[in-house]
Parts: sequence; structure tokens; C-alpha cells
Amino acid sequence: MMFDSNTITASFWYWLALFIFGILLEAVALVYQYWLDYLPCVLCIHTRMLVFAALVVSALMLWGRSIRMFRLGAHLLLIVIWAALTERSWQLLATERRWSIGECSMDSGLPGWIPLERMMPWLFRIEEPCGYTPEMLFGVTMAEALIVLAPSMTLAMAVMLIRSETLKRQSPSQE
Repeated sequence: MMFDSNTITASFWYWLALFIFGILLEAVALVYQYWLDYLPCVLCIHTRMLVFAALVVSALMLWGRSIRMFRLGAHLLLIVIWAALTERSWQLLATERRWSIGECSMDSGLPGWIPLERMMPWLFRIEEPCGYTPEMLFGVTMAEALIVLAPSMTLAMAVMLIRSETLKRQSPSQE
């Protein structure tokens, strides 16, 4: 039996789960920063910004989930966000493993009209240059965990989008 992605993506619980997942990711980052003293670099802050963007999309969809075009737009945005997070995760892993040196400074690269560092310094302030990420469970670093998580979420969002659009186009006789 195939799952009904239209029903799932229109569900409050689907968007709440995505929102809670984003909160958990941000919480883990803050625990490592404030309780375990692993200060964030620019690439870490970029990942936080992207997770925060996914949180905002998920929060908005708690109210807009019943409108098909909003769901379509939200999934497209989430695909872009998670794909960007995949790229940032790759840069973080490459820097950690010394495969690549670059793109690491003490500047977020954001335009002046997006003052995230000033608005929420507790979440978005760059504290140190890139070099490593902390070890988490089973010896896996944050960069290694992110390089698995981000493309997995990109794929999951793409599957949900494709499945819901495919089901929408099917006539009742084909189901």
C-alpha cells in the first residue's frame, strides 16, 4: 500500500514534525555552543541560518497547509534550503578534513539589510574560524552527521513533492 502524500503534507502533524525537527537541530547546536563550549564558525552559522529558514517555512505551513499552492511552494523552498544545507555541510566537512581551505572568515557574508547577527547574536554570531566540528555520538562529528542528514532531507522533501503532485494528477480510476 502506497502512502498518501497529499493527506500527509496537508496534515498539521507533518508540518509540526518538521518544525520540531528544526527546533531540535537548533537546540543541539546551542547546547554544543553554550554548555559544551564549542564556538560556531561561519559555516556553522550558515547551517543555523538555513535550519532557521526551514523552521520559518514549517511554522508558516502550520497555518497554510490546507492550500495546495502553499504546500507546493513550501516543498520547493525546503528542497532549496536543504540542498543549500547539503552544500554548506560539504564545505564544513571539506574544511574539517582539510580537503579544501576557503570560504571561512569571520564575516557571515549577509547583506546589511539582513542583520541576523545583530538581531539574534545568541544564535547567529560567528565566534571562531573554521577548522573542526565537535564529535557527537559514536565518534561522528557534526559535519559528518550533517552531510548525511541534509541530502536525506533534500531527497525526502523532493519525494513528498513529487508524490503529492503525481497523485494530484492521477484520475480516480487510476488509483
